Amino acid sequence: MPIEYLPFIFFFIALFYSSVGFGGGSSYLAILSLVITDFYEIRSTALILNICVVTIGTIIYIKNGVLKPKLLWPFFILSIPMAYLGALIELSQNAFFLFLGSALLLAGIFMLLKFVQSKLESVEFSTSKKVFLGGSIGLLSGISGIGGGIFLSPVLNLLKWKDSRVIASLASIFILVNSLAGLAGLNVAGTFRLDYDLIFKLIIAVILGGSLGSYLSSKKFNLKILGILTAVLVFYVGLKLILDHGFGIQI
Repeated sequence: MPIEYLPFIFFFIALFYSSVGFGGGSSYLAILSLVITDFYEIRSTALILNICVVTIGTIIYIKNGVLKPKLLWPFFILSIPMAYLGALIELSQNAFFLFLGSALLLAGIFMLLKFVQSKLESVEFSTSKKVFLGGSIGLLSGISGIGGGIFLSPVLNLLKWKDSRVIASLASIFILVNSLAGLAGLNVAGTFRLDYDLIFKLIIAVILGGSLGSYLSSKKFNLKILGILTAVLVFYVGLKLILDHGFGIQI
């Protein structure tokens, strides 16, 4: 894939993912792996782009009164230190992509289930349950090199916790803080690397795409079709990573 196509592709990835409160790190990782050989540069670039997209979403959610700090703070008690520790774990490139692919397959399935389940009243969580979920997914996000919202959001939707917009706002800020913690871990581990010419172009692309997606989400547009397409994309990326790095099969 020619590297010149990346900004255009990343614009649409940011649009899709931000519309459901995600940053797009999973797809950034998969696509960057096709054009960049330095594994650590791939992880660092994906985290930077994640931060750009979800910062926009978080600001928009705050501005529109969607973000509910009193409901959300317990999720971050363990997620931040666990994301930092997860980023310190060094995996081989092959093991990393197999781990990520498996996690994305499950996330894609959970996201699809979210759109076919019937509407039920929301269920309240205890503080300890929020802390446990946040810490577990924070560790997963640190190891995988993405913010973790793509794992947290489907789980919360399946467990019937609050409405989809509150969950999307949580996913957005969850990705932001965990991505920052992950970057700190990469810095400490000495594995933070960037191609500054490339990252500048990609940042512009994802900011534009992320702004549009977050705007559509915050204004209560019917995003069911876009959400289903995003779930299919997540599932495809996970399947592709497993087949490529586990079986040598290109799709």
